[in-house]
Amino acid sequence: MLPSIPLSLLFLIISLCFGLVLALPQPVEDEGRIARGEDVRQRQRRWADIPIRRRRGGLRKRWAVGLGDDQDLFYSVALQIGKTTSAFNLDTGSSDLWTITDACTTVQCKNSTANRYPNSSLQLSGPSVLMQYGDSVTGTNASGPIAHDTVTLAGLSVASQQFAGVNKTNSPVVLNENTGGIFGLGFPSESVIQAAVVNAQFKSPSTTDHFVTTTGQNGPLLSRLAISKQLDQPMFTISLQRDTVDVGGNTGLLSVGAFPNGVDNSSFTWVPVRRYTPADGGLTPPTFASKEVYPLRWEVALDAVYLDGKKLNASTINGSVSSTIVSAIIDTGNSLIRGPKDVVQSILSTVSTSYAQSISTNPNVIPTYPCATPHTLAFGLGGKIFPVDPRDFVVPSAKNDATTCYAGNVVSTDPPSVGALFSWSLGDPFFKSNIVAFYYGNLTNPSVDPPRIGFYSTVPSNANDLLQAAVASAQSNGGNFASITDDPLATTAYTGSSTTVASPQITGHTSPHDPSGAQSSQHQCNSAFSSTRLPSIQAFWSIMLLFLAFIPLSL
Repeated sequence: MLPSIPLSLLFLIISLCFGLVLALPQPVEDEGRIARGEDVRQRQRRWADIPIRRRRGGLRKRWAVGLGDDQDLFYSVALQIGKTTSAFNLDTGSSDLWTITDACTTVQCKNSTANRYPNSSLQLSGPSVLMQYGDSVTGTNASGPIAHDTVTLAGLSVASQQFAGVNKTNSPVVLNENTGGIFGLGFPSESVIQAAVVNAQFKSPSTTDHFVTTTGQNGPLLSRLAISKQLDQPMFTISLQRDTVDVGGNTGLLSVGAFPNGVDNSSFTWVPVRRYTPADGGLTPPTFASKEVYPLRWEVALDAVYLDGKKLNASTINGSVSSTIVSAIIDTGNSLIRGPKDVVQSILSTVSTSYAQSISTNPNVIPTYPCATPHTLAFGLGGKIFPVDPRDFVVPSAKNDATTCYAGNVVSTDPPSVGALFSWSLGDPFFKSNIVAFYYGNLTNPSVDPPRIGFYSTVPSNANDLLQAAVASAQSNGGNFASITDDPLATTAYTGSSTTVASPQITGHTSPHDPSGAQSSQHQCNSAFSSTRLPSIQAFWSIMLLFLAFIPLSL
């Protein structure tokens, strides 16, 4: 016969066993799944189901804001710098933020209707800088002193953000699109402003140690957020709307810290960002991470280029560098598709008979072709093919003419060179056909959590039919294609739970004297996420059982 057990002792045994079960390691969703290409659909549900958790005095969350668009040439987003709100050209091809001031007297500034930052309000933090854009044919520039102020994007305010108060520029975004300047979303390595501020603060240091470790204070806005761990993921996603030819397509949206609603990691093809050695024109690594190779821009390897399903011959133009890698920058600041001159001429000669017949004698010939004839330019990325919708390839040649169009969205660009190894620049036509995700990874130690770009095609299977329907509609409308304008100042901002958050406490990933302490962003996020778990109802009952075990009971 088994000995009898007092009820109180029985309660104690049960409660201890229950407590041990609860004490076992519980599965925590890995915030680094994006870095390993795993499915993060559960994470997307978490954004809606679990409250934002406080971390180091700030909030970790996601934000999204609609984009402005004028004729599919310049896409913009609303930013507030100090007390001045204006639209800014969204540019993944550069890294700096600048705004025109009321001291700018160039023709572009005089004729712009954009709100200008008061020159008298500049809180100077560095010397004047010159920022240059485009290639040897379409190059523009902007210059002015470096200052700092609070910058607000989609309800998120970031204190002491470095920017340039431009007093001289010939940029068409100021004149033609009435934007206040450019919002660069690139890497710190390409930031002219960050380099100038670090040189001023540390008296032109001989190493890049200060440059790397102060990115949290002096870097571009989104880089600061990524390195501060304020975001669900150190990433942003862009989709661009189509406002010409056949209005619609993607929703124009900048999503920060997460994917846009309805899209998850499993939908994307991820491609590593090309990293630049110092010999390539990249950042010299800091002494505490001497083996690191840093990204310079959002640039990825290109498998191949296709036109109407046929693979095109590779370019024979090598430029001033020799490389076995053909790469492309993914650039919202570029309104076109730019590529090697010989490949571009092959594309245009194929789609336009008049171009093919005249290009040898007339370099300015326009590559016209029938509007209703669909052509699909596509790019091989990460082993998959990503097409440009034929509605984003065609360009109307004139008002009241929906019969003859031209291939105006494809032009040639400079060959690769040191500091610019890419052969192609995939601009806005590519973005209108794809949702693109940009993952920063670990900005201090990129080898720990490398940067990458994700691509998700949104081109419908009946895109050719949709082009022909749009052409027919335009022909019945006096030869005029549909066209609208989206005002970025009238767009809506979305956040995970609220529209007002505290300015983040910006800190670096790791100590410059302790490279062994470097961790990928997802590891750090996991630790913080685990430490903020709330007690469960099971834990409550476990405590209650333990309490009841010590209450004297009689059998």
